[in-house]
Amino acid sequence: MKLKEKCFNGMSGAYAAMFTPIDAHNRINEEAIDEIVEFGIANGLTGFYLTGSTGGWFLLTPEERKTVWKRAVKAAKGRCKLIAHVGSTSTDESVALAKAAADIGVDWLSSVAPPVFCNNFNRTFEHYRKVSEATDLPFMAYSIGAELVPERDIRFFDLRNVKGIKYTGRDYYAAQALKRDLDKRKETIWFAGCDEQLLCGLALDGLFSGGIGTTYNIIPKHFAKICELAAKNDFRAAAKWQDEANQVVRLMIESDNWSYRKAMMKLVGIDVGPYREPFEKLTPAQEKAFLKRVAALGIIKHR
Repeated sequence: MKLKEKCFNGMSGAYAAMFTPIDAHNRINEEAIDEIVEFGIANGLTGFYLTGSTGGWFLLTPEERKTVWKRAVKAAKGRCKLIAHVGSTSTDESVALAKAAADIGVDWLSSVAPPVFCNNFNRTFEHYRKVSEATDLPFMAYSIGAELVPERDIRFFDLRNVKGIKYTGRDYYAAQALKRDLDKRKETIWFAGCDEQLLCGLALDGLFSGGIGTTYNIIPKHFAKICELAAKNDFRAAAKWQDEANQVVRLMIESDNWSYRKAMMKLVGIDVGPYREPFEKLTPAQEKAFLKRVAALGIIKHR
């Protein structure tokens, strides 16, 4: 299996679902975006997924999302691929964001299905139709926690610009069935979204061309190596990197307060701040105790 041969437009490998850094004044920390991009590229990442769930899109204004995209484009300097998540509770807003992201210069667009309301298949299809057709950029559907139904969901790929999917789910049997049917009709690219199961997904030759995840911000080299070694069919060596990564994942997700996740970046040497409310800020004591436990793993390296 060679990941580079299975995809188009250079889309493969490890992508960080970028944290949106917030400064002490609750504003976008643009300098920290530069640092995240440089750290990721230096450690083998091939791209970034911007203002997605990890990026707290639901806590950002449209203008703040544009700020993130502009800074990331500037920082990347064409050295990696950038996917802008333009999902919103409003289809009209998603369409406007899609057009703005295209003008800013990202490589791909992506969106979750309509959250909370109107999230049945027909309304989701119409949402994706309007958002994906708002520009000429390739569009990546974002399936997170939803059931994958191959005979139904294949219709999304009838849309002109829908050319990929970020699948944050664990039903690889259904994913294989859908991908197998799609391969008869058009070329598509799939990214695995469950960090702890990246290697499992890559082992299913022909399904995933890489992964997109939160932990990739913190230990990018691990996920880049998993992709690299899987492409060489060296799954035994890749498994060692996945095992270490999963130790970090386990601590990262043990709390439903996502601010713990962003705190891990301090061990890298990049302060991305907390998540905005309703997530809680960590007290100094909470942060110190947590980072001591994480540091004890000996896995996260300072840049």
